[in-house]
Amino acid sequence: MIRSMTGFGRDHRIIDGREYLVEIRSVNSRYYEFNAKLPRQYMFLEEKLKSLVKAGISRGKVEVSLSIYNIGTSETSVTVNEGVVENYLNVLRAAGEKFGLTDDLTVSTIFRMTDAFSVVRAEADEDKIWAAVKETAEAALAKFIAMRETEGAKMKDDILEKLSNIEKMTERVCEYAPETVTAYRERLFAKMQEILENKQIDEQRILLEAGIYAEKIAVDEETVRLKSHFVQFRDMMNSDEPIGRKLDFLVQEINREVNTTGSKAQDLRVTRLVVDMKSEIEKIREQIQNIE
Repeated sequence: MIRSMTGFGRDHRIIDGREYLVEIRSVNSRYYEFNAKLPRQYMFLEEKLKSLVKAGISRGKVEVSLSIYNIGTSETSVTVNEGVVENYLNVLRAAGEKFGLTDDLTVSTIFRMTDAFSVVRAEADEDKIWAAVKETAEAALAKFIAMRETEGAKMKDDILEKLSNIEKMTERVCEYAPETVTAYRERLFAKMQEILENKQIDEQRILLEAGIYAEKIAVDEETVRLKSHFVQFRDMMNSDEPIGRKLDFLVQEINREVNTTGSKAQDLRVTRLVVDMKSEIEKIREQIQNIE
């Protein structure tokens, strides 16, 4: 199954009083790149998420975003530092008596006292949190991969259509090539008749010259290799493995054979076909850059 390197997947769940949101998105990249956006207190989950995503993705620049909200539990506890508060109050009351001030101390006064309270973050159950994050991330990953596969199916149809066009043009090149040699032999024969006028023409020499010319412009090897590449290309397109890099290399080989055919061509029809073939190859190359 061909997969695009671009994709997006999102899942949202509420588990044990916490709300979990995982988003996975990716763009093209030559290799596998991973980046995570996590709340600071949950950074311990980064490597776990990286391993989980890597199991389902082999290529692309991937970003995973995780949000966790507490909706039924509190992760912090607040306590009063009684000794500190008592010292503050004693000092304030002593100062009030000494300077004749009204004692207007209230609870709100305590809130303004430095170090009057201690805020303690409860120890998180990392295994429990990871289990919830994993469940959410796996669902997001499944949606992400499904989107990649949908895009990949569209690209496959488009690429195979363009490959079929190249195959048809290759067949036409095979048809035109022998005609080029025949036309050359006829032109050579007519030219020799013109030069020698009524003298006898050495037909063997004509055939020899035509044979040398045919050898020089022959594209049989190129077209045979092209047809072999086409078969291999179709086999790869039906593979279940990541094939982006392999296809990229194979397209380079196809382009090389087409270039050689164009350099040998002595027929305007073949030259025009080569131009059209190279145009289709370039379109295929652009599509392949987005295949995993």
